[in-house]
Amino acid sequence: MSSNDHRDHRDEKPQFVLPLVVRIERAEPPARTDALETAARAVLTILADERSLGDGEWAQAMTDWQDARIRKVVRRARGAEWRRAEALPGITVASAQGTEVRVFPPVPLDGWPKELARLQVSGTDLDDPAAPGPVPEGGAVLWLNPELDMSAGKTMAQAGHGAQLLWWELSDADRKSWREAGFPLSVRTADPERWARLTSGGLPVVRDAGFTEIAPGSCTVVSEFPALGFRAR
Repeated sequence: MSSNDHRDHRDEKPQFVLPLVVRIERAEPPARTDALETAARAVLTILADERSLGDGEWAQAMTDWQDARIRKVVRRARGAEWRRAEALPGITVASAQGTEVRVFPPVPLDGWPKELARLQVSGTDLDDPAAPGPVPEGGAVLWLNPELDMSAGKTMAQAGHGAQLLWWELSDADRKSWREAGFPLSVRTADPERWARLTSGGLPVVRDAGFTEIAPGSCTVVSEFPALGFRAR
């Protein structure tokens, strides 16, 4: 068997990336978990936006992106950088705690708008001032691998992947109700026992391509939505 037999067909297609920009002001950086959750909601918001569907202005870019690898890159901005990013077509999603993430329609891997290309990827190492509380009932849960050490920016992208895989699994009716509820979700790190159960429970699992930070094939996120029947067996 040749090595070509193992080639992923998604790699043979033109590659696109979904840009996300998190606002990190020096004086008031967002909390890590809130940033992860806001990034995941931002991905869901653009997936559900009418401009991404049917004959919408972003529909072809969204299709081309999803037909290849669903790459996402998170960059940071503040001050004038953030204002320039906000001037580009996209959607800003804000949390109740004030975290802001702007998501943009996909761009070619080497075709970033200059306003976004100059933004830094590094420097998104955020902290939680207090441990995240218990998972609220009724929403999705994006469980992180307890054995991986990823930057906040990388983890934001992985949470977005987890939300997207779950979105693909839902019926139209469940998507509609989730969207109308404001995409309730939580991001938490699983304990080792739970993680073993989650990864063998038939749920959507994100396996990273290994372009940055972690080894190819690493399981990063498992998506669970108990209220809709998506729970580990």
